[in-house]
Amino acid sequence: MITTRDRAFMARAVQLAWRGRYSTHPNPRVGCVIARGDRILGESWHERAGEAHAEVRALSLAGTAARGSTAYVTLEPCSHFGRTPPCAKALIEAGVARVFAATLDPNPNVSGRGLEMLRAAGIRVHVGLLAGEAAKLNPGFMKRMTSGRPWVRLKMAASLDGRTAMASGESQWITGPESRSDVQRLRAMSDAILTGVGTVLADDPSLTVRREEMGDIGSATEPGRQPLRVIADRDTRTPASAKIFRGGKVQVFCATASLATSAAQDLAALGIRLRGVAWHDKGVNVAEMLDTLGDIGINEVLVEAGPTLAGSFISEDLVDELWLYQAPVFLGSTGRPTANLPLESMADKIQWQVLDRRQLGADQRLILARR
Repeated sequence: MITTRDRAFMARAVQLAWRGRYSTHPNPRVGCVIARGDRILGESWHERAGEAHAEVRALSLAGTAARGSTAYVTLEPCSHFGRTPPCAKALIEAGVARVFAATLDPNPNVSGRGLEMLRAAGIRVHVGLLAGEAAKLNPGFMKRMTSGRPWVRLKMAASLDGRTAMASGESQWITGPESRSDVQRLRAMSDAILTGVGTVLADDPSLTVRREEMGDIGSATEPGRQPLRVIADRDTRTPASAKIFRGGKVQVFCATASLATSAAQDLAALGIRLRGVAWHDKGVNVAEMLDTLGDIGINEVLVEAGPTLAGSFISEDLVDELWLYQAPVFLGSTGRPTANLPLESMADKIQWQVLDRRQLGADQRLILARR
């Protein structure tokens, strides 16, 4: 029987897991609570890949009191040796009597094996408590393990009339400082930030996480790395002097024929990774690009791109979430649109549903998904 107390402890585990939202990549965000009766004996979360998992950290705090206790974990305990020993084994050795796992681990190296290991040791196992809340912790990990592709967030900053820049390209700053801080936090949650060569040539962005602009991140673990920067650049036009090549790893997707050019070789000499992918009349083969990012372990991709690449993601239905930061200004009918979508009739309209709406200073932020 699941009690109100069980739900409260699992809710606490979910809350703890969110503390790793900026730091666990490429591992999933996981929280764990070890309790007996109404008392929490130990609690923790996974902070960084290669370091102790949530269960091991919580067990170390509980010590010998863990024997006969109940563990509440947001994700099935791992059963294999990776960079750290299996958590299922640690729970068994600690003498835990019951384990609540909110969700199964879709990783084929685990996928039920952790729970079977616990059951074989005589531990009572319950699966599914607060599964919906726990699944929200790791949409990218869940999606990549089941489909091979990362979770895609498309970020846009626009005016009331749906413009991202003036006709001249001038765009700084449409939104206010609160929105820009929120974008830095969004970047920090991402494994990769993807843009097109047009944006690089026009704005020369760094696309880095700037900790000083993130503001207060509360009890979350500090971000410890820069996301992979990804450029869709068919003809390798990105100059070697571009800011995006500073301060972290960069992946360039170009046409296969462009790999042999002197420009591509110059970038490779700088340590830039280049990969040939297919291109068509409308631009890069976005699906192939996402498949490749999934293959290299990217869970969550943030797309910060111009209207052409943004339009490709939308028209091919490859956006999981659209994050729209809307400023209370007009930029005029000659301004640049958010996405190039040559729709011809109302029947072609692309409908979205609002998942979240909130005020950020003078701006509003909408999180939307395809209806």
